Order: sequence, then C-alpha cells, then structure tokens
Amino acid sequence: MINIEDKKQCCGCSACVQRCPKQCIVMKEDEEGFLYPVADKDVCIDCNLCEQVCPVLRQREEREPLDVYAAFNKNEEVRIQSSSGGVFTALAEPIIKEGGVVFGARFNEDWEVVHDYVETVEGLSAFRGSKYVQSRIGCAFSQAEQFLKQGRKVLFSGTPCQIAGLKLFLRKEYENLLSVDFICHGVPSPGVWRQYLNEFIALMGNKKNSVFSPSKPIVLNSIRDISRIEFRNKRLGWKKYSFALTLSVPDGHGAKNTVLLSEPYNKNIFMKGFLADLYLRPSCYACPSKCLKSGSDVTIGDYWGIQNVKPEIDDDKGICCLLVNSDKGKNILFASMELIGTSFAEVLQGNPSLIKSVVLKNERSQFYKQSSQTSLTSTILDLTRLPLLFRCKIYIYNLLLWVRSLLSFKYKMGSDYEDK
Repeated sequence: MINIEDKKQCCGCSACVQRCPKQCIVMKEDEEGFLYPVADKDVCIDCNLCEQVCPVLRQREEREPLDVYAAFNKNEEVRIQSSSGGVFTALAEPIIKEGGVVFGARFNEDWEVVHDYVETVEGLSAFRGSKYVQSRIGCAFSQAEQFLKQGRKVLFSGTPCQIAGLKLFLRKEYENLLSVDFICHGVPSPGVWRQYLNEFIALMGNKKNSVFSPSKPIVLNSIRDISRIEFRNKRLGWKKYSFALTLSVPDGHGAKNTVLLSEPYNKNIFMKGFLADLYLRPSCYACPSKCLKSGSDVTIGDYWGIQNVKPEIDDDKGICCLLVNSDKGKNILFASMELIGTSFAEVLQGNPSLIKSVVLKNERSQFYKQSSQTSLTSTILDLTRLPLLFRCKIYIYNLLLWVRSLLSFKYKMGSDYEDK
C-alpha cells in the first residue's frame, strides 16, 4: 500500500491512483500546493499494484541517447508560437494524421495545468509552449491505455517522471506508443501558481489607473478575464523570453479590448521564484528520472548554448535539442523538421538538468513560512534579493564599464579631431 512518509519519495504522477483495482487511492493537495496519494486502508486489499507502478520505487537504468540533433520546425509560424524550436508539433502532427491521439499539458478554464488529449492538428496549439506548473494527470494514463488497446497510435508527452509512471502503469511495451519527455528543471507548485494569479487579479482590480492605458482604467474582476498565458513569449527573442498575459477587458461600451502584459522573465515575480528553486516539488531535488531513466522514446528541450556549438544556425527564434532514445524513436518521420547532428556532450553543456537534480536550498522552507504571512511578491523579492556585497560589486563593475566606454569615446573623438 502506498504510504508517503517522505515527500521526496513521491513525484505525483498518479500512476498508483489509476492502477488501483479497488479505486481506494485519491490525490490530495498538501499545504505546499502539491498533490499526494492517500489510500483508504479499510478498502485496500494489499495487492501492491500501487507500489509496482511507482517510478520512485521502480527506477530504470541510466541511458545515453542513440542519436542527438539540433532541430527546429520548418513551419516558421509554429516555431514562433512554440517555446523553442517547435519540435513537439512536428512529432505530433504525423500521429494525428494517421488517426492517432496526442496527450499533453494544457491550461483549463481556470488557468490550472492539466493533462488532456486531442485528435486534431488544430488541437495541438493548446499543448504548445512551456507551462512551469506541475500538471494534474487525472486519468490520462488510463485513457492512453484504452486508445493503445484499440490499436490507435498514441503520442504521450510529459515530464520524465510522468513518462516513467506511464510506462510502469501500462506494464507492457506498446509498438503504437511514442513517449516523449522533455528536459525538466523541476515542477513548481500549482498552489503557488494559483496564489500568484489571485494576487495579480487583486492587484489589477484595485488599480485606479491602468499601466496600459491611463485614460481608460482596466479593472480585472476574475481569472476568467485572462484569455492567454505564455511563460515563454518570444517578443524579445528566444533567449530573452518574456512572461506574457493577454487580458480581455471591458471597454465601457459593452465590448472587450485585448491587452498584452509582458515582462522579461527575470522581472516576473513567478518566474523569479521558479528560477530560484523556491517552490519546486520535493522529489525534484532528488529526481528519480534523471539520466534518461524515464524510458521515453524521445527527449526534447531547448538547445541552450547553441550559439557556442553551432552559431551558424542560431537565429534567436528557438532551437531544440532532440535526443532519440530508442529504436522506435529512430523510425520517426522527421520530414517537417530541420535536423543538424550534434553530440550528447554538447547538449549537456547547456542542459545539466538532464543528469542533475536541483539543489535544495534553505530559502525553500523560508519561502513557505513567509508566503503564508505576507504576499507572494514581497516574499519572492525578499528571498531572491542579492546580498549587499554582491550588489556593490555589480554596481562597481558596471560603473567601471561606463567609465571605460566614456574614456574610449573621448579618445576616439580626440583622434577624429586630430585627423581633421
């Protein structure tokens, strides 16, 4: 029977919930905003199926990929709409066109992240773009199993631990399954994400004047006034991506205006806390699925550092790294992708998360203590503020750069004057 004593021992994949023959396990949210399985001891028959499908208890062997590529979608529009190179869409479209089903993470009407499936090419747009929140799997493993047993092709995408959970849940290999995971830094708390959105709505609702249009105040009444969220908007480019919210707000005449709020990732409060590892799931600090242990056929991710490895293809529109991990993955149709061969070592240079878990910091426990007493914004700003000495060093460094550029400019102007 599943009994979580140490929260690092549960990645929240929900495989145990879906495999239990008595349906006596439910996922319950804890005080940090993460879901954990809780079993009804009175109904449990001690079959141990829940333990047999747990990716923490049943870890696979470490692997290295068979082939490694830098890749991007040849469709420019899809590429721009995607977080990096648009490779997920390129993998998914052939599955759909052959009558298959694609599973991925999308936002629901309350902007929670949930796993779902689509059967049309148009439906794939909901799965595009990174979502830095742990998705709620629900019954997606069971649904995928039903489709597989019907003989339909299935592409299932998710975090490495979710793919590991899916593989164990299925209990056998299916030739009609293509499993795709991505390079995962760690999954932030859905509870913190909910708190961030609620604070944002409250802030905008209380503003007398809008930062977007001072002459026409914008007041958000609920989370439903948000019409689009992008964690990785490319308005400033792929490397300097922005967090963007599209708002649908009343214009005072019965109609609605669409307004874009966009912040560079290092200025957005939620992203600052995520990148500082303040509210990742406890299991992320001891991830059971690093080193390609998930069993996925393909692993995708941003090819960070491509400008150092293959600068000739870096146009700042997004480049993926694509790791082919199985013979099944080798048989994928790559017709809609541009592929450039590279190496696992080169990918690792910019993506250490492939093999290393994030380091647990003292600030994590401080975050949960403070955020229950003060606003999320003030807590994150306080815990991500650089030490005074470090800030002074940065100030002095920037000052010296400014003085050097000023002297260089004066010297150049003097030289030009003498030439004349």
